[in-house]
Amino acid sequence: MEVENKIGFGKDEEKVGKEGNKLRSFELILRVVALVLTLAAAVVLGLDKQTKKVPLQLIPTLPPMDVPVTAKWRYLSAFVYLVVANAIACSYAALSMVLTVGNRKGNKGLGLMIIVMDLVMVALLFSCNGATGAIGLMGFEGNKRVRWDKVCDVFGKFCHQVAVALGLSLFGGLSFFLLVVMAVSKLNKRF
Repeated sequence: MEVENKIGFGKDEEKVGKEGNKLRSFELILRVVALVLTLAAAVVLGLDKQTKKVPLQLIPTLPPMDVPVTAKWRYLSAFVYLVVANAIACSYAALSMVLTVGNRKGNKGLGLMIIVMDLVMVALLFSCNGATGAIGLMGFEGNKRVRWDKVCDVFGKFCHQVAVALGLSLFGGLSFFLLVVMAVSKLNKRF
């Protein structure tokens, strides 16, 4: 080994080994971050519910009646999509952590499957974030052309929880995106 170190062969292998361990540790940390963020997003939106009393006037000559109205995440398909997509991504993050730790020997087929599934999670999370963002913006801004009123004026707490869940989901998607970037950069170094 000393002869190899004097010539320079062993140093490169040690350097690559240390970099590989750092990358593997960073990958595991990113998977934990993705798991926590997607779990938090699913829970925050999954528990989102707000009831308000809204004045309703049936006849102009009668005084308005206060009617209790409830906003729930299940009422809009985009919000259901966000909860389900984040639950799927969270489950996958837990499974991929186990597979990544179990793949110490570097099974190329399993590694490729993990990279492809990471990319699928990026697409899934970004698409649900786009759908939720569009509906959330509609609730925040309204649409005067089709006479849809702003909802966030009435259901402020509900809208804030949707925004928090959307932010958590976005950062969860970015975590999976960074995992894909790391995998591509590793492949780039090999060739």
